[in-house]
Amino acid sequence: MKFLFPILIIITSILSSCSQIGQAEEHKYRKTNLVVKEKIPLDFFPRDIDVVAAGDSLTKGVGDSTEKGGYVPYLQSLLEDQKGIKGVQVHNYGVSGHRSDQVLSRLRSSEVSNAVSNADLVILTVGGNDVMKVIKDNFTDLQISKFKKQKDKYEKNLTQIMNEIRAENENSVIVLIGLYNPFTKWFSDVQEMNEIIEDWNSTSQSVLSNYRNAYFVEVDELFSSSSKELLFKDYFHPNNEGYALIADNVYDTLHEVILTEKGAQAFSAIKKGANSDEE
Repeated sequence: MKFLFPILIIITSILSSCSQIGQAEEHKYRKTNLVVKEKIPLDFFPRDIDVVAAGDSLTKGVGDSTEKGGYVPYLQSLLEDQKGIKGVQVHNYGVSGHRSDQVLSRLRSSEVSNAVSNADLVILTVGGNDVMKVIKDNFTDLQISKFKKQKDKYEKNLTQIMNEIRAENENSVIVLIGLYNPFTKWFSDVQEMNEIIEDWNSTSQSVLSNYRNAYFVEVDELFSSSSKELLFKDYFHPNNEGYALIADNVYDTLHEVILTEKGAQAFSAIKKGANSDEE
């Protein structure tokens, strides 16, 4: 019994020490959790977003039975459903039939340039009518070489479009919606059309890579892989469902840019009056 008593004292001492260590660890853990809980949520300060949509008939909304602006109202609704977005003001400057040189001229007008200067987000659809011009001009002799010359002009125009936007606004997010191939219903025997569209989209991405806060949104796969009919009865423009899917793809890109926690930090630097040198 005398032998057991010292052992009991030692065991009691060890258990007491472990209990204190456990309490200290638990206290430390609780303090760490408290810091996380005190973090201000992303939607604590909802933001207003000013959007300029410019470009061709896809921005105008040809094929949209609601006649409200193609993908634009779908995207606006998706953005406004976010807790972190207080409101979305949209200025739609889409003009049906405009090629890249005409989109450039439109951006240089005082009305559009003023809107761009105040925009948090500029969305472009451009290039489809440049491709269409080649088809119309060479309908009876359609060859890949015919598209190369027009693509070079498009690349120069797109570069000037980007420069024009950046001259008016150094901090806005710029999104370019890519081209899709609607021509398979017309030219099913022209196997090179997919290759042409892919080449033009690659050129667009190459141009955008030279600019900060500029993003390319791929939409070609939406139309090429879908079993649903996503084109309007003219077999060129999207229908309502096609526009809704385009808006979804744009939204997915924007979600990474301005709606996530990382994006919110970038967005604070994008807002009007931010220092362009801040990252």
